[in-house]
This record gives sequence, structure tokens and C-alpha cells, in this order.
Amino acid sequence: MDLDFELRSEYIPLCDLLKYCGVTETGGMAKHLIAEGLVEVDGEVELRKTAKIRTGQVVSGDGFTIHVE
Repeated sequence: MDLDFELRSEYIPLCDLLKYCGVTETGGMAKHLIAEGLVEVDGEVELRKTAKIRTGQVVSGDGFTIHVE
């Protein structure tokens, strides 16, 4: 799944981004995915559930890539 996400504020918390884009069904599932080390931001594993994701960043994991615009 390759998605483009249009950011309408300064940033979005990582767990919220995963939920909004349909990678996970709930915020709790998103937090679990992040805690397991299964999510990367700009090619680096990100363990902070509420990491601030800004325009230009790429969030990826097993089967998904989200381009934040």
C-alpha cells in the first residue's frame, strides 16, 4: 500500500497517522506496531508513538509506505 497524506497542520503524531491512513484499525494497534519496532520514519526505526511527523517525511513498514505532503 503506497499512500500520500496531505498534512493540514504543522505535524501529526505517528500513531494518529497510521490510524488515519488505515494501516491499523485503532490507535492502540498503531501504538503496538510502533512499540514492536515495525515502523520506520525516513528509513530509521521509530519507537516514539507520538513522534511528530512533518511534511516531506516518509513513514513505512511491512506492506505500507506513506508520503507526507
